[in-house]
Amino acid sequence: MNYHQYYPVDVVNGEGTRCVLFVSGCEHKCVGCHNASTIKPDSGHPYTEELEQQILRDLGDTRIYRDGLSLSGGDPLYPGNLNDIGRLVRRVKECYPDKNIWMWTGYTLENLTDAQRDVVRYVDVLVDGPYIQAERDMTQPWMGSRNQRILRRSSGDLFE
Repeated sequence: MNYHQYYPVDVVNGEGTRCVLFVSGCEHKCVGCHNASTIKPDSGHPYTEELEQQILRDLGDTRIYRDGLSLSGGDPLYPGNLNDIGRLVRRVKECYPDKNIWMWTGYTLENLTDAQRDVVRYVDVLVDGPYIQAERDMTQPWMGSRNQRILRRSSGDLFE
């Protein structure tokens, strides 16, 4: 997996103060994509164990408090990203069970593969759906178009 950017402290990509990782790789190729430079899976920088350790350390920063990690891209659920993203979200939940994980994906919850569902079960807030330029709506927080949804884990494996 490759990534484009990592921010150890961010207040824009999800509620509260968060660590944010923008990964490479997306098969949706949405017209008008906000992060078009992240579409190619081999763009950006190689994701390393050192970066993963840094993310885990940064989540312990007092500025992050009880908030957590945001994963965007590209698409964290792009098939080539699943192993690394899966390991990262499992490790975050093991080390920081009270921190939340936000994830943006162009896939919809209903159309996830079993492998993608295995990753999403560690996610607390899923922003799903492709960006559709004809439905652009910048008044909605954390979404680019009206077709997208913010799904919050309500209990167990269920999203509202």
